[in-house]
Amino acid sequence: MTDVNPASNAAGNTGGALAPRPGSGAMFDGIARRYDLLNRLMSFGLDRGWRKKLVRALALPPEAQVLDLATGTADVAITIARTHRDCRVVGVDPSTGMLEVGRHKIAGIELDARVTLQAGDAQALEFPDQTFDGVCIAFGIRNVPDRARGLAEMARVTRPGGRVVILELSEPRGGLLAPLARFHIRRLVPRLGALLSGSREYSYLQSSIAAFPPPDAFADMMRTAGLDVLAVTPLSFGVCHLYVGTPHERASADTASAGDPA
Repeated sequence: MTDVNPASNAAGNTGGALAPRPGSGAMFDGIARRYDLLNRLMSFGLDRGWRKKLVRALALPPEAQVLDLATGTADVAITIARTHRDCRVVGVDPSTGMLEVGRHKIAGIELDARVTLQAGDAQALEFPDQTFDGVCIAFGIRNVPDRARGLAEMARVTRPGGRVVILELSEPRGGLLAPLARFHIRRLVPRLGALLSGSREYSYLQSSIAAFPPPDAFADMMRTAGLDVLAVTPLSFGVCHLYVGTPHERASADTASAGDPA
């Protein structure tokens, strides 16, 4: 569940320039073996239920081809493959350390015939237009330096009628539990992450969540990138949001003739 350059978004940068290496997938290499434990603890186990909602939202057809971006240690890819036993999943992530852990997990449960992991960049996907029946990214879009380009790439590689599903953390802005949720994200999550991972850089998490656009603004970004927004659903009092889109009909025709975006 990682993607390119978390540090750049911590500074609020959503442009196309890549920041120095400490903000790249290499940052996640150092915490890869403890990443799954960190997710369970910092979300109080809620992340598993969120992932299941993501898989349901994909609404995959039989024998689907699925792309899981920011696949990390392959939790989402594994959940998709276990839920849809006739599908094939490609997981892409820039962190070789995370992918190594993911491949070990996949081999251990004998899913390596249907789940393939590879290094890659969400901003420049090495797949032809309209390759996948569904594309998803969990807890990774906020780490893509050029989110607009990443979203456009997701739209490009999704087949007409297929779905792009995005799961992302957010800071609750209203409701009785919002102050408590913000305290958890801003204070407890960075400290717990640094304590358990031994990495001071884990504090980027709070900053990247705070810098992420509000749900309405991100939905508008999806539309501009070539996606019709089908649903924006807050989860767990708004600590997380599930975004569901499908490629514009015209965008699908345009990309088929124009090729990869410049």
